Formats: sequence, structure tokens, C-alpha cells
Amino acid sequence: MLPTIITSIIITILLLLTLIPLITSTNLLSRKSSSPFECGFDPFQTNRMVFSLQFFLIAVIFLVFDVEITILLPTPILLNKIPPTNFLPTFTLIMAILVVGLIYEWNKGALSWAL
Repeated sequence: MLPTIITSIIITILLLLTLIPLITSTNLLSRKSSSPFECGFDPFQTNRMVFSLQFFLIAVIFLVFDVEITILLPTPILLNKIPPTNFLPTFTLIMAILVVGLIYEWNKGALSWAL
């Protein structure tokens, strides 16, 4: 008895969820609403838009430091499991590479927001 009641309630809810959009539908398939939105570019303009190199460099720098965070997040757990004599040189090497990369980007002017 109970499974049939639950089944009928579920079927009713599914039918309602299927029919309500069909009954209340408006013009949902307009050209603007059915087109994808990608990075703020208007898809109905020319395809030959100038791409900002500064935006690309900032995105790459973000990815590098995002990967850095994923490498550094397990550090407290690793300090308990690995002796510091094995862990410290590896950690120092990773941090040195990141600091050298940051200094290089800074010197090249990739971190300046001025146009």
C-alpha cells in the first residue's frame, strides 16, 4: 500500500515538473538567450577581436600560483609523516623556484596592471 502511494506521488511530481515549463513557456529560444556566453565576448560581433595579452599573462600566473597552493596544502600533514631532513630540502626547492619565477615575472612587468 505504502509503496504504491509513494510511487504515485513521485509520478505526479514528475508529471508536474515536466508539464509546468510547457504550459508557462515563453519565447525561450531567442538568438541571444540560446547562444553561449564566453569570457564577456559578444558572439554576434566579428570573430577577429583583439585578445588581451595582459589577460592571458594574468591567467597563466593565476594557474601557476593555484598549482602552488595545491602543492603546499598538504604541508602540515607531511611534516608529521616525513622527517624534516627529507622534507625541508624539497620544500625549499619548490619555494625557491616559485620565488624566482615571481621575481622574473615582476621584472618583465607582467604583474603591472597599467595599460
